[in-house]
Amino acid sequence: MKITVVGAGAVGATSADNIARKELASELVLLDIKEGIAEGKALDMTQTAALFGFDTRITGSTNDYSKTANSDVVVITSGLPRKPGMTREELIGTNASIVKGVTENLLKYSPNAIIIVVSNPMDTMTYLTLTTSGVPKERIIGMGGILDSARFKCYLSQTLGCSPNDLNAIVVGGHGDTTMIPLIRYATWNSVPVTEFLSEEQQQKIVADTMVGGATLTKLLGTSAWYAPGAAVAALVESIVRDEKRLFSCSVSVNGEYGQSDICLGVPVIIGKNGWEKIVDYKLNEQEQATFSKSANAVRNMNDVLKTL
Repeated sequence: MKITVVGAGAVGATSADNIARKELASELVLLDIKEGIAEGKALDMTQTAALFGFDTRITGSTNDYSKTANSDVVVITSGLPRKPGMTREELIGTNASIVKGVTENLLKYSPNAIIIVVSNPMDTMTYLTLTTSGVPKERIIGMGGILDSARFKCYLSQTLGCSPNDLNAIVVGGHGDTTMIPLIRYATWNSVPVTEFLSEEQQQKIVADTMVGGATLTKLLGTSAWYAPGAAVAALVESIVRDEKRLFSCSVSVNGEYGQSDICLGVPVIIGKNGWEKIVDYKLNEQEQATFSKSANAVRNMNDVLKTL
C-alpha cells in the first residue's frame, strides 16, 4: 500500500505522521513545493520509527511527482491556510489553481488513486476536483465533516462531563462556519439521546461552538489547526486501507440525495477500500432539511466563483 500526502505544512505533516504511526502504508510519500521541507520532515518522522515501533518507509520530495507513482490513496492539503479574520471563501481564487494543478500531476502517475481533499474551501475544492479530473465520483472525498464531527463530540463531552469515545454525533452540510449543521437530535451518549441530558440553552451553545470551531482555533493560533485535521485524515485513510466500512460525514458528490445535485456536500457515507460506497439517509426533519438546503445554496454560490477564474 502506497500513500501520498501533498503539502508538508502543519496539516499535511501531521496527517503523514499519523498515517505512518498507524502503519497504514508500506510506503508513504510527503511532497511539497518548498525546497527541502518535505525531505526534512520525512527524515524527522523516520527517526521516530524506532521509538514508536512502525516500519512505514517515508520519502520526502520537492515537487517531484514521479516519486508518488502508483499511490493507492493521495491526500491533498496544499494551499494557503486561513489567517485570523479570513473566511474559507476568500481562499477560493488562490487555492483553486493550486489544487487543480496538484490533482493533474498526481493523476499522471497514479490514475487509479482515491483522492482525499483537505484544502479549503473544502467543499468547493472537492467539487473542483470532481468536475475537472475525470475521476469516478466514489474516489473523490472531502474530509471536512469528519473533523467537524470530532469537534462536535469534543464540545458535547465537555458539557456532559463524559468520554468523547462514548458519543456518537455527526455534522453534515458545508464545511464552513455558517454552513455546517451539527445534528444534535441524532447525537447519542451510549445510545441515549444527548438531548435528554442537556437543556435547550446548552444544546444551542454546543451547536454554536461547533460551527465556529475552526475559526476559534484560527484566532488562538494565528493559522489553521493541524492536530485534529491530521487525525481526521488518518481516520479516513484507515477506513479506506483496512476496508472498515466506517460511517463518516464526508463531502461527496450527491445526485438527488438530501434534495441536492451537482454539488459536493457533507453527508453520511460508508467508507471502504474503493472510496465512498453509499450515502446514508438520516431522514432530516423539515427544519433540518431547510437548513441543509440553505447550506447547499451557500456552497453552490462559492462554486460559482470557479466559473469566473
